Amino acid sequence: MFLFFLHVTFVFLLLTSHVSSTPTEKHIFILAGQSNMAGRGGVRHSIWDGYVPPECHPNPLILRLNQKLQWEQAHEPLHADIDVNKTCGVGPGMVFANEVQAHVGLVGLVPCAVGGTKITQWERGAGLYMNMVNRANASMKEGGVIKGVLWYQGESDTVKEADADSYKINMERLVRDLRLDLRIPTLPIIQVAIASGGTLH
Repeated sequence: MFLFFLHVTFVFLLLTSHVSSTPTEKHIFILAGQSNMAGRGGVRHSIWDGYVPPECHPNPLILRLNQKLQWEQAHEPLHADIDVNKTCGVGPGMVFANEVQAHVGLVGLVPCAVGGTKITQWERGAGLYMNMVNRANASMKEGGVIKGVLWYQGESDTVKEADADSYKINMERLVRDLRLDLRIPTLPIIQVAIASGGTLH
């Protein structure tokens, strides 16, 4: 997982290399999807072991928007006050942020992921979607620019064949709606789709 996100980081930097920024500008990233984004690393029997890999260590130049819409220094588990019905552990957000921060300066993370969710629960008008948009808008009130969305989701849509077949359309709609509602027509959305390894029904 960590190697994948290091690779994705460089892809993102290539996509945004033409965008000018100041040294103090906050580069904001939305973290959305289900449990793999919320973070389950190190969680066994609903208890997190507390181990934080070096790639995920805190950095004073990496902030997170907490549940109260306040900026604070980011640390694992990033989604502890967002995905509240499950135990959160290490996820991909901090390793991504640490790599990006080395290139751009101040980074702001906006955790929104909730474990076990299907893409239809993130469609426009649904609670998860509206919460994501509201948090994204709140993240820009004190300055900063949303540079991308990390979308790590899909396992819940692999159980039924009908859900898997409609995933492409639902994902394309989500991208269009999010770019429209955030008023960022070229907003990069980095997607990781997950397969369960089970049998479709």
